[in-house]
Amino acid sequence: MKKHNFSAGPSILAPEVFQKASKALLDFEGTGLSVIEISHRSPEFVRVIERARALALEIAGLDDSYTTLFLQGGASMQFLMVPYNLLETKAAYIDTGTWANKAQKEAALFGNAEVIASSKADGYKYIPKNVTVPTDIDYLHITTNNTIYGTEYHSLPQTSVPLVADMSSDIFSRPLDYKQFSLIYAGSQKNLGASGSTLVIVKKDLLGKVSRKLPSMMDYQLHIKNDSMFNTPSTFAVYVNLLVLEWIQAQGGLQALGKRNRAKADLLYGEIDRNPLVVGYANKEDRSLMNVVFNLTDESTKERFDALCKEANISGIKGHRSVGGYRASIYNALPLQSVQVLVDVLKEFERTA
Repeated sequence: MKKHNFSAGPSILAPEVFQKASKALLDFEGTGLSVIEISHRSPEFVRVIERARALALEIAGLDDSYTTLFLQGGASMQFLMVPYNLLETKAAYIDTGTWANKAQKEAALFGNAEVIASSKADGYKYIPKNVTVPTDIDYLHITTNNTIYGTEYHSLPQTSVPLVADMSSDIFSRPLDYKQFSLIYAGSQKNLGASGSTLVIVKKDLLGKVSRKLPSMMDYQLHIKNDSMFNTPSTFAVYVNLLVLEWIQAQGGLQALGKRNRAKADLLYGEIDRNPLVVGYANKEDRSLMNVVFNLTDESTKERFDALCKEANISGIKGHRSVGGYRASIYNALPLQSVQVLVDVLKEFERTA
């Protein structure tokens, strides 16, 4: 029986994506070859990566002043690539969680990467508000959604400098004015597909301004010049990226997904707020639509709750080790029915207390 997959990543994919991807593993577009063995220079795969790059821009509502890349190394590699390519004198970072903190620490290896606001002292339970952003910086970096703590930006910082965002866990989950960003990066394994690729969307005139020499693999402009194929891309991961992007478009795009994701979040948070046996972790005004983090009010009931989840075929709900408790990741592909199953478990948990 198919489980209800609340994993934070690698995460759930839509059934249609699984079906098409599984067929391509055996025979990719009638070539008699698997998508994992076909040449990345073949016309068939070149069409895949070109279509995926174009579709990402289309879904984001961006014009050709931006370009897209599919790279490797996850968001962690982007923690390096961003300052390598953009940090000349000073950058600013807002620290809203573990990954935002790691991004700033990597940037500090290259120069002045200042933390201008942080919610660390309060366990990262909120997003800092009314942050004064310096004007003498090369860029401001934020992490739009914090998977571990269940917080998310619902309004962006006001700034006149280039805005850079790690959107690994909430990209393409809701309507958003992507023109506010100069560079976006996102690991694939949450809302974009299988693990193994990283989407980068960058405004082209942002690049080429630092004085340092860049290693080839770290140079955005070199990857752009080579159409994301300076080195061999992960063909399967990029193909799944394309399938997911096509699925997003078929669902009605970001407007439709945004409504669906809001409905899922409202359903689950509503039960958490109602149920006296559980308590949400993040401050209400900053709650994530993608990662719902909660704790039991009585840890002695953990075994009983875990048993109810297992009986209901709920998987991947354990909280991150740094926070504990539970985390229900309700990414794009997770159906409302799975959220209802978890809500029913929470109600049964209360009823049998």
